[in-house]
Amino acid sequence: MTLRISVWSGPRNVSTALMYSFAQRPDTAVVDEPLYGYYLKTTGSEHPGKDHLLEVLEKNADKIISKTILGFNGKPVYFIKNMCHHLVGLDESFLDELVNLFLIRDPREMLPSLVNQLPHPALRDTGLDKQLELFKKLKAAGKETFIFDSKDLLLNPEGMLRAFCSFVGIPFYKQMLAWEAGARPEDGAWAPYWYHNVHKSTGFAQYTPKNEKIRPDLQPLMDESIELYEELYKSAVKV
Repeated sequence: MTLRISVWSGPRNVSTALMYSFAQRPDTAVVDEPLYGYYLKTTGSEHPGKDHLLEVLEKNADKIISKTILGFNGKPVYFIKNMCHHLVGLDESFLDELVNLFLIRDPREMLPSLVNQLPHPALRDTGLDKQLELFKKLKAAGKETFIFDSKDLLLNPEGMLRAFCSFVGIPFYKQMLAWEAGARPEDGAWAPYWYHNVHKSTGFAQYTPKNEKIRPDLQPLMDESIELYEELYKSAVKV
């Protein structure tokens, strides 16, 4: 039986590096944001390369869930990199078949980067509101889950990955800490628009504080995002 691990992230959260990390495991297959096409079609959100992506991505949520998310049984472990804001208007009962974890990032470091791809982001684009909603829903249902922070992951990759693996009940492998630079076969079709920096990486980058200014018109979004993030971070795993 395949263990299905879904990491519900937001954008610019080191989630692609985490996916690359799990792709190094001999027992694991990975998939990159399977609900992205559905999200673009449903919301009409303006994303880089949108027209091309709508041509090449699967957009039918039922097919994505039944075939891509729940249908894969090729390896003992299946790592699903998901964006939490892609859960738009879906029956979320399929989450019962997954081990659900949350990767968060301080919006003071995330938003200044996000505007490079989405110049006019809304709260939905951060994923933080949906992350908190889903975390509370799972907790109320008695489901064990795990929140970890991008900064904490970068500061201590091995320690956080060991905690992650322990939580889901799989061994940690040292090869999870490094990979070859460049585009990878697990990349989604949107990689040319989003993955420039991670394609230069050969492992988790050293944490560097971000001190970029946010545009004044985005300050209300920043304030709301910080409030959501801080509530999530209270439950984050520390190692």
